[in-house]
Amino acid sequence: MTATSPRPRLPFSGWHLLLAPLALLFAVPLLWLLVSSVMSNAEINRFPPALWPSRLDLGGYRYVLGNAMFPRWFANSLIVSLVAVVSNLVFGALGGYAFARMRFGGSRVVLGLMLATMAIPFQLTMIPTFLVMKRLGLIDTLGALIVPSLVTPFAVFLLRQFFLSLPRELEEAAWIDGCSRLRVLFLVVLPLSRPALATVAVLTFLTTWNDLTWPLIAINHDTQYTLQLGLTTFQGQHHTKWSAVMAGNVITVLPVLLAFLGAQKSFIQSITSSGLKG
Repeated sequence: MTATSPRPRLPFSGWHLLLAPLALLFAVPLLWLLVSSVMSNAEINRFPPALWPSRLDLGGYRYVLGNAMFPRWFANSLIVSLVAVVSNLVFGALGGYAFARMRFGGSRVVLGLMLATMAIPFQLTMIPTFLVMKRLGLIDTLGALIVPSLVTPFAVFLLRQFFLSLPRELEEAAWIDGCSRLRVLFLVVLPLSRPALATVAVLTFLTTWNDLTWPLIAINHDTQYTLQLGLTTFQGQHHTKWSAVMAGNVITVLPVLLAFLGAQKSFIQSITSSGLKG
């Protein structure tokens, strides 16, 4: 009786045969954005469209970087995004820990109402938000972009779910040593929650950095424009500098892409572990 030879195994998962073509498909728009950013306007507007530039044309990048307002727009977007990230990490951690470990009257109701707000589209809340910002005197300032983004229900919920997956014994040991709840949170819980914190930071940065609708409503003066809003000035009613639009979008996408790639491992770890407990 002869022993059967072992079946040959692929050096990679069979799912890669499906996921690799899908990844390439999703990468096509980014590749086209990069290629068209080094084309001339004539090549971009040509029909049928050119799939590859006849020569590298950096006129779009020179136009964007030579715009006197572009550094200001970049700085505005960076300020708004970083403040939103820090505030969501702080307030999201405080709120998430309260819902995960503290029991108070109506906590489940408040949590349910908070999660219900995630189902409300922004189109229904932008007018009340605008009126509130107007009463506060923040319209046409960066404050109008920062205040509505200080904390989001998603940040509170994701951190709460992650906190629930952590063993209580670690916190109880700290309480025995005399730590208060805040010290337990900042010295014990948060150092163990880096994957969840990285996920909240990346998603908040991505959402705030790419936001166009709210800045379009709340900002009027070009000195307060964010990067996304400033790029719309390259598109006119009768003529659009497509090479500049593409070059500006490449510069805009780079920070988000680098942030996501840097936190990809933590992002996956957080999503898989935050659903362990309800």
